[in-house]
Amino acid sequence: MGEFFKAELKDRFLEYALDRKDYFEIQTLYDEFLRPNYSLHFVERLIKDIQEYDPNLLDIMSGNGVEIFLLASTPSTQDFLDDGGFMDMYVREEERWDVFLEQLPTAKKEVKEEKKLFKKKSPGLKKEKTLLFGLIAAVAISFLFTLFSILKESLFEPQYVPADDFEREMERIRLEYLEENQRLQLELKEARRNLDSLKG
Repeated sequence: MGEFFKAELKDRFLEYALDRKDYFEIQTLYDEFLRPNYSLHFVERLIKDIQEYDPNLLDIMSGNGVEIFLLASTPSTQDFLDDGGFMDMYVREEERWDVFLEQLPTAKKEVKEEKKLFKKKSPGLKKEKTLLFGLIAAVAISFLFTLFSILKESLFEPQYVPADDFEREMERIRLEYLEENQRLQLELKEARRNLDSLKG
């Protein structure tokens, strides 16, 4: 249920209380406004919302084993409704949000324009970035292929060999991995040197 509808119901509850000159049961509000589509619990929740906002808007008495049983208006009820009630508060809050949201696109547009200006002023930086990402991607792909081939040899294509041969094979794979790792590190250092020379 929308907040607008809840605000309207709260104002109607207060207006009903003003029209009555005596105490009345919360059940009466339920029967008058919300039966059969909503529950009595929902009416209680709205009365609690009114009470939380301002305990002086309604005179509430408990009874029959419930916290909210009898209701009556107070001198504050009329004043609150004359000032616009919950509906007016809701409308004012919505207007504040609308003003706030209208200001957001302006700020976003300014940030986008600043980014465009920065990009236009530094085309060399874009080239360096592209080169660096390309080098890193090449190193990463090379490493993944090496790792995949090692795993494929050791896991996916098992060969039944004697333990000595298996140990020798594992040592060979480990050495290949170390050599490949060193080669990749050298390529990465070379790429960094190239990038530093481009910056310089």
